[in-house]
Amino acid sequence: MHTHTTTPVVIDRREGPYGEVVLRRHGALLQIIANGCFLMDTSDGRSERLLVDAAYDALEDPKEPSLLIGGLGVGFSLAHAAADPRWGRIAVVERERAIIDWHRSGADAPLAGISGPALADPRTEILHTDLVAYVRGADAPQDAPATYDALCLDIDNGPDWTVTEDNNSLYSPAGLAACRARLNPGGVLAVWSAQPSSAFGFALRNAGFQSVRTEEIPVARGVPDVVHLGVRAA
Repeated sequence: MHTHTTTPVVIDRREGPYGEVVLRRHGALLQIIANGCFLMDTSDGRSERLLVDAAYDALEDPKEPSLLIGGLGVGFSLAHAAADPRWGRIAVVERERAIIDWHRSGADAPLAGISGPALADPRTEILHTDLVAYVRGADAPQDAPATYDALCLDIDNGPDWTVTEDNNSLYSPAGLAACRARLNPGGVLAVWSAQPSSAFGFALRNAGFQSVRTEEIPVARGVPDVVHLGVRAA
């Protein structure tokens, strides 16, 4: 018999370079909170799986494509990608050391149940750095490939609802140009959002992306989550 609590219990609380990050348990769920803003929990994962699958399906000629995931989170995107043998190299950029530790600090890591097999996969690499700096090439390891076949972004609640102000630049013309430069010809940019953004669709087109569209993920209440997609011309 499982006992569920109605009051969240803090498992870990860290003060990082971008503010406070908290991992808490609420009943059977684990939740990540950044600066008081709810980011995600372990309740579902449909959005994260669609993010990865939509990117793969948008590739014109996928042959062991390389994937860059922006944001480790609770690990759903990484776990889903690593469970698919069609993907080649899988890199994940995560700026919060606390979140990486919640996945990698041994068998007792709170989120290891989701990400453990993916982290043991030789295709997987975790990069502890800021995504904005990484896509611009300012903080990229020397041995990292310059480009990827797919770039999946899940670091905010969407282009119009960022976790920190610095992330706004990622969705600007300069930021989208940097994302496009990180993609191989025919590569796909997929951006998760808690709500549709017609303005972001226009921004993708203005940044030179083609076949721009959105895919919806139904939710229990309110507007659906979406994945914004754009393709770099071959």
